[in-house]
Amino acid sequence: MEDCTPAENQEGLRLVRSHTTTPLAIGEVFNTVYDYRTLIGEQLIDYVRSAVTHFGGVSPLRKLFDYAAQYQIKTAVHGPEDISPVGMAAAIHLDLAVHNFGIQEYAGYTEATEAVFPHAYTFTDGHLHPGEEPGLGVSLDEERAAAHPYEAAYLPINRLQDGTIHDW
Repeated sequence: MEDCTPAENQEGLRLVRSHTTTPLAIGEVFNTVYDYRTLIGEQLIDYVRSAVTHFGGVSPLRKLFDYAAQYQIKTAVHGPEDISPVGMAAAIHLDLAVHNFGIQEYAGYTEATEAVFPHAYTFTDGHLHPGEEPGLGVSLDEERAAAHPYEAAYLPINRLQDGTIHDW
């Protein structure tokens, strides 16, 4: 079960953990190992969910995974469409390097994104394969990228009917 309570509500995970044997995953909004200290130390989760691009890169996330492994906690790297193919490739390579790999989230990309970021990794029959290219196996087609100028975008604000801001 992913994000059964807002990640900041770590007390809530104690309650959930005491009432279910369903594996729990949380952390896609976390940026440091300190966000996880209580959750890992008290074994309140079964999967850490941070993204390579939000956690500071491969090395810091690898350290988190090693820490989680000491408590039999697996990985479930966050991989939505807003994580670029570069971030996804880094996640795939990291997944292959750790012994506590659990699952890799993968949402896929638009045709435009695939064209701008050609990559060696493939997704077939529910499996990601890193490909055979050197490094992360992702390149940038600058000409195609230029056809998509940057437009500032912001996450929507979720409000309840009475107007109060609510976690989404």
